[in-house]
Amino acid sequence: MTADPRPLIRDRALSLGFDAVGFSRAQLPPETRRDLAGFLAAGWHGEMGWLADKADRRGDPQVLWPAARSVVVLGLNYAPAADPRALLAHRERGAISVYARNRDYHDVIKTRLRVLGRWIVDNFGCEIKLFVDTAPVMEKPLAMQAGLGWQGKHTNLVSRRFGSWLFLGEIVTALELSQDGEESDHCGRCRKCLDICPTQAIPEPYRLDARRCISYLTIEHKGPVPASLRPLIGNRVYGCDDCLAVCPWNKFAARSREAAFLPRAELTAPRLADLAQLDEAGFRQVFRGSPIKRIGRDRFVRNVATALGNCGDLRQTPVLQTLAADESALVRDAALWSLRHLGVQGGPPAPLP
Repeated sequence: MTADPRPLIRDRALSLGFDAVGFSRAQLPPETRRDLAGFLAAGWHGEMGWLADKADRRGDPQVLWPAARSVVVLGLNYAPAADPRALLAHRERGAISVYARNRDYHDVIKTRLRVLGRWIVDNFGCEIKLFVDTAPVMEKPLAMQAGLGWQGKHTNLVSRRFGSWLFLGEIVTALELSQDGEESDHCGRCRKCLDICPTQAIPEPYRLDARRCISYLTIEHKGPVPASLRPLIGNRVYGCDDCLAVCPWNKFAARSREAAFLPRAELTAPRLADLAQLDEAGFRQVFRGSPIKRIGRDRFVRNVATALGNCGDLRQTPVLQTLAADESALVRDAALWSLRHLGVQGGPPAPLP
């Protein structure tokens, strides 16, 4: 075996289909913890209490696992073939974030991490732990230390090779590995991601108020969306890609070659009226194996009802009137708001065409 395991690990990871591989020490600088503390103190995490519950572990991998010495950071490209913002002009269609148009990336990456992790254990005799956005690990700062990219002004990772489109996973190990060169910030004076945000969820560079973020509002937020923000959501029914898609570094990103991330036809530009008719069984069938399944039918149809109110089409009135009598109070609230937004008073449900 070579004295430096990194080339072997990198080659093995690339052979398994990962697109980016880097190595970081299992430590984060004090400013990372200060930024996290400031984010939490401002309340910008909203209902995501899990961010605060384990903040001490999140800010230091060695608190999470004292034996940790190094982190192998892996990236998988999910770049779309076209600009996802194009769908925003088709207001009768539902816009689903690029990452959720097919299989759940957690499952895809975790399967490959297990194979790579077993290979590392077998060849280097070390302990490991695997993470894919499911534990208190600050993935983006670790990815930056590992040279995969830098945290842009929208707070997401940006890569010179893959733009804004990298899923991340980590293998934390007790193996001592040298850290790759840290990637520097290449945002410069650009502020396109700040300016494009419909809800102004990025109040200043490198700061995100999740409570105003459309991805948070349509995915993490469990209750009614604040009325003042509903018109700004447009036809987005799950997540938002605006700040990612507008990044100039995406011009270097090639379309993902991972079949599991190629969009399913029925999730590329679904009709809002069709999505509105999903009951619990239908929702589970359509979104089997999708990350969308996690939020449940009621939250998803809440989003659909809001989007119907933003489409400006009075022909959607019968659909909304039916939703206004839904068993879910969350759905009824969104449907009644949308009827008012369209200038229609809620009433007894009308038959669907």
